[in-house]
Amino acid sequence: MSGEEDTPEQTIAEDVVVTKYKMGAEIANRALKLVFEAASPGVSVLSLCEKGDAYIMQETGKIFKKEKEMKKGIAFPTCICTNNIVCHYSPLKSDPDVILKDGDLIKIDLGVHVDGFISNVAHSFVIGVTKEKPLTGRKADVIKAAHLCAEAALRLVKPGNQNTQVTEAWSKIAKSFKCSPIEGMLSHQLKQHIIDGEKTIIQNPTDQQRKDHEKNEFEVHEVYAVDVLISSGEGKSKDGGQRTTVYKRDPNKVYGLKMKTSRAFFSEMERRFDRMPFTLRAFEDEGKAKLGVIECAKHELLQPFTVLQEKEGEFVAQFKFTVLLMANGPLRITNSLYDPELYKSELDVEDPELMALLQSSASRKAQKKKKKKASKTVESATGQAAETQDAE
Repeated sequence: MSGEEDTPEQTIAEDVVVTKYKMGAEIANRALKLVFEAASPGVSVLSLCEKGDAYIMQETGKIFKKEKEMKKGIAFPTCICTNNIVCHYSPLKSDPDVILKDGDLIKIDLGVHVDGFISNVAHSFVIGVTKEKPLTGRKADVIKAAHLCAEAALRLVKPGNQNTQVTEAWSKIAKSFKCSPIEGMLSHQLKQHIIDGEKTIIQNPTDQQRKDHEKNEFEVHEVYAVDVLISSGEGKSKDGGQRTTVYKRDPNKVYGLKMKTSRAFFSEMERRFDRMPFTLRAFEDEGKAKLGVIECAKHELLQPFTVLQEKEGEFVAQFKFTVLLMANGPLRITNSLYDPELYKSELDVEDPELMALLQSSASRKAQKKKKKKASKTVESATGQAAETQDAE
């Protein structure tokens, strides 16, 4: 890692960087679709997590083959969270299996990187819902609220705007569906090899978090993973007591590990994942990984991604997308598979400003607005409507 600090930071001002982001995003979008299509009653969560990760590894293995030194692969291991589980559930083979059933609200969360340029995506849906049998009630409310929060963010995360505008919009949208954003969750700026850059968007901050959280302005050539997590309940999440299986290296921490198993685990982790989040499932000997991680985590060489949950009986929906703040408008590169015909909430956004925002074109990615009647037909089919640079 030593040479990395001296080289100037690569940004999306360079075409080659944009290309790497887009390649990763295509793989992430396909992996999401693959896992989504495989999620049905009777299927185990473990098998879906394995399927997502295997696909990402297989597809990233096919690109830049000549660049032997280039790192690529999983930027965030596939996590599948059901119902009131908020995030980071990615079980091991040795964990008790969770089997999906009809009516479960499912969140798929995963990430891909190409040369350290990260494309993250997350999507929520309910198993067994069809256009003939659309969903109503609280699950429909929370999914629609989360979807509209993501849509609002797509229009607000652009140069010149501030992170606080997004936080406020999310609070208002969630409220109109009698829902709450999960307290204190952050969306991060992405940089090469860094999934949690300094600039962030916070959702539902406590008074203390509001004081401590830095106000920032979005700037051209920045990249963000916009992560929306909305609850049908109060939006409070806590450690649900499940095993933590996802970790990432904290590059600022140094410690001489005492145990041989810990050292072997740590050196394999550094070689394979560097600073990207990884799952213990990725190690051949799961038992040794479970043992080795203990000392590394205790001395904070690794940061845990704790499995969080809302109250039993509540539902949490998540949508996450990666957006490049290009000179001619924001470019969303990872997509949700949301279908408005499946989720019929009795509630809706009534704030006139927010309604106007949500009805405005999402810059040049006009295909996102297929709900807005057929007025955008031709350009939306191609998504290449460069002339709608800033169609507001």
